Amino acid sequence: MAEHRSMQRAALLDAARSLLSDGGTEALTFPALAERTGLARSSVYEYFRSRAAVVEELCEVDFPLWAAEVEAAMAAVERAEDKVEAYVRKQLELVGDQRHRAVVAISASELDAGAREKIRAAHGGLIAMIVEALAGLGQAEPRLAAMLLQGVVDAAVRRIELGAAEDSAVITEAAVGVALRGVRG
Repeated sequence: MAEHRSMQRAALLDAARSLLSDGGTEALTFPALAERTGLARSSVYEYFRSRAAVVEELCEVDFPLWAAEVEAAMAAVERAEDKVEAYVRKQLELVGDQRHRAVVAISASELDAGAREKIRAAHGGLIAMIVEALAGLGQAEPRLAAMLLQGVVDAAVRRIELGAAEDSAVITEAAVGVALRGVRG
């Protein structure tokens, strides 16, 4: 029974990712979740009390996986400057990943305080990953520099997500260039 519930919950989260990725937050409804998973609408409420609860769980499940990929890319290189480049490149590489598209859709929506706090905490974890490398590059305020660096990444993500005129590879190279020139001081 517990395994069945776990599988149903995972199917609902997969459906939620797909809905968010394809249609944004407006597409994430309980009737749509029910349709995508073959469950009765009332059954969806057995797993999640609200749309915000679905969003919170997606954040709890997906952000750590995404952050682990960024962290692994940074761990694969040694120099602080290379860590900064890996930090930027890996996040931009993940833009096409359904988990990321869902997170972007979630972030753009109106959320309750709990979901917003989970997103803030997850982004804080990403920022914390790069602080040491920035300190190693001589940044006087490495945490502030990390927040600004994440702003560059976020701007590049938005540009890619909008289907900008530039190819995503061009956007990535520009973001890496801006980031590396900026962190060198």
